[in-house]
Formats: sequence, C-alpha cells, structure tokens
Amino acid sequence: MLLREIIDKCNLKVIEAENLDVEISNGYVGDLLSDVMGNAPGDSIWLTVQSHMNIVAVASIVGVKAIVLCNGLTYEDETIEKAKENAIALLSSSENSFKTCMKLFEAGLR
Repeated sequence: MLLREIIDKCNLKVIEAENLDVEISNGYVGDLLSDVMGNAPGDSIWLTVQSHMNIVAVASIVGVKAIVLCNGLTYEDETIEKAKENAIALLSSSENSFKTCMKLFEAGLR
C-alpha cells in the first residue's frame, strides 16, 4: 500500500515527507529502540511516542519508511531535520498507538 493511501485512510498528519508514493508493506508498534531494531520489518510504518532524533537513525538502519508519532505529540526540530536528510517520512496521529494501529489494519495494512 502506498504511504499516500495510508495517510488518507487513517487521517494522519504529514510533518515531513519528500515522497508519499513509497510502498509500505508492514507495520510495527514500539517505543523501545532496541526492540524496534530487532523486530521491525523493512518497508514498514512505525508507530511510537518517541520524538527524539534517534528514532530516525533506528528507522534508517531497519528500513522503516515512515514514523507515526501518536498521542498528538510533536517531533523535536532535530528529528525533523534528520528525517529530511534520511528521507524518512514523519507523520503524526492525535490518537493513541492502539487506535492508530487499528486504523492501519482497517485500511488494509497487514
């Protein structure tokens, strides 16, 4: 599924994204960076409440294409800059991780 479709179907807000036509084939929910590094699949969308710039490094290592910051939280400025440099899309959701995950599932992401 294209990131653009996910954003539309799940009512996500785009904070930073150069390419909304990337293919997203999976998802992961986690806030412990070592867990995400060891378990998140590539070409996925990652739901978290972490907003610091280290999330971009983890996403880049794992091959995550987009990060969704849940609970209406905001990204740190350094995180946005790092995401631009690494072509990682940053999105936000006003809902918690569980509800956002359910929206992704209902949109057809498996």
